[in-house]
Amino acid sequence: MATFELYRRSTIGMCLTETLDQMVSGGVLSPELAIQVLIQFDKSMTDALESEVKSKVSIKGHLHTYRFCDNVWTFILQNAQLKSEEGQETVDSVKIVACDSKLLTQ
Repeated sequence: MATFELYRRSTIGMCLTETLDQMVSGGVLSPELAIQVLIQFDKSMTDALESEVKSKVSIKGHLHTYRFCDNVWTFILQNAQLKSEEGQETVDSVKIVACDSKLLTQ
């Protein structure tokens, strides 16, 4: 199963990467094992979001930037309003990164 590396740029992904880098630099972990941990992180995040997250959110805002590169859409919205069952939130800016989940099964 292929995975995307999208979640490595999330807060938890960046913390994991930083910790793995420190462990490799300190000789506690081999670079090969650190790469395997990141690959497992990618798979686990994809699985967890697919099976555990049931919430839906609607988003409205001013489309500032969009791009499509390597089968990945990136949207940057300004003055965005996010609505869910729990409530509503307005934010100055939000970045949405989306990819075709059918590509994960190839």
